[in-house]
Amino acid sequence: MKAKKINRREAVKNMSLSIGAMGITGTLTGQFSNADPDNAPHIQTGLKGNINHAACRWCYQNIPLLEFATKGKEIGLKAIDLLKPDEWKIVMDAGLKCSLATDTFASITDGFNDVRNHDKLQKQYLELISKASNAGIQQVIVFSGNRNGISDNAGWEHCAQGLDVLVKHAEKNNVTLVMELLNSKVDHRDYQCDHTPWGVKLVDKIGSANFKLLYDIYHMQIMEGDIIATITKYNEYIAHYHTGGVPGRNEINITQELNYPAILKTILDTGFDGYVAQEFIPTYDDPLKALQEGITICDV
Repeated sequence: MKAKKINRREAVKNMSLSIGAMGITGTLTGQFSNADPDNAPHIQTGLKGNINHAACRWCYQNIPLLEFATKGKEIGLKAIDLLKPDEWKIVMDAGLKCSLATDTFASITDGFNDVRNHDKLQKQYLELISKASNAGIQQVIVFSGNRNGISDNAGWEHCAQGLDVLVKHAEKNNVTLVMELLNSKVDHRDYQCDHTPWGVKLVDKIGSANFKLLYDIYHMQIMEGDIIATITKYNEYIAHYHTGGVPGRNEINITQELNYPAILKTILDTGFDGYVAQEFIPTYDDPLKALQEGITICDV
């Protein structure tokens, strides 16, 4: 049965209220069936260890967190993304890390590009950065916010102003703030940090090793394409990666247009040693089989 279509904004809100064949053996003879992953070619279970595999919690919100962490570790996860403070210990007790911290106040639409949000966000993020540092978590997500008529120049200025005190606090606490690149065509209409050069200019403006970008491959394929060349050019600005199949944001197998083994090889060739987190919406009856497939495809 096909999963109910959700998006991250809805999933995070709900939670706060309660192979391009590097990963298969043999030769692909046909396309995967999303309805029946058992018909796909055999997936390797032994991982190479070159990629730090993670997954975004919201995509698997129907699985209790402890169960997700335990089973995720068995199939190769090293960490889970987008966890709130009350979830960190659960995952750590299961032997995984929180690869990217967030909290219920983090807003994609109301971000640092609007000066009216600064006081509130600064207070909330200062506390979150301290909590993350104390828990040994090294990355915290931030967002530009929607344009709402704000020009690119004003957006850069406002974000730099609003993030200044937080970046300085992050530097003292061994935490990196990462701003996510999102598409403004399909999922997040009007979001300002929707092209890599926009984010790169902000990173340069802030000028700290503790502020970088989250390069979401799904989102940037929709906005820009040219994924491998972009990663090669701007890799030093990127601290974290997300995956997702285009179109549709479902499994990353050959039913979609991106060549993930080639993309992951490029990421690896840049010397990247951070986390690559699966952020697709599973359609398989068993979402953990979809996750295992994604991990295997990305295990270059």
